[in-house]
Amino acid sequence: MSYAVDFTTVSTVGLESSPIADALAGLRANEARYFKNKYDHVFTVEPASDAAPTVDWAHRILKEERGIVIGARPLEATAFEVEGIRMAYVFYEDGLSINVMYTIEESGKRAVGFKLSDGMEIPEELSAFKFARQKSKLAGTIRGSYFVVKNEY
Repeated sequence: MSYAVDFTTVSTVGLESSPIADALAGLRANEARYFKNKYDHVFTVEPASDAAPTVDWAHRILKEERGIVIGARPLEATAFEVEGIRMAYVFYEDGLSINVMYTIEESGKRAVGFKLSDGMEIPEELSAFKFARQKSKLAGTIRGSYFVVKNEY
């Protein structure tokens, strides 16, 4: 069942099994607010089991580009297109959020972003990345990093 993320009243719906569900819900709401404000897009997620193609696509890019295999269990995912950009998000039980920004036009920007919920440790598989800090009213302190996608997916 899909869930339209509400960023005015943050809810842990779908994230209850996470040990830091409140922080992860804040991170998810922060993303929902961004897409609503920038693109007027309603950020809707579904259980990862129902969004297997999205999760598989993100995992394939991580594996083929950097040899990264995420150890945490994916809880939710979403995929959509805004202004010629294919977006995919996967939210994990440990508080990690991965997003893939893939411009459909060949010369466009393509990247994978990682965001860590407030209070979570950097996962071992991402220890090579440097994380910048960002303050958010909805999510506390978010740490983020990214890499540029070089191949076609």
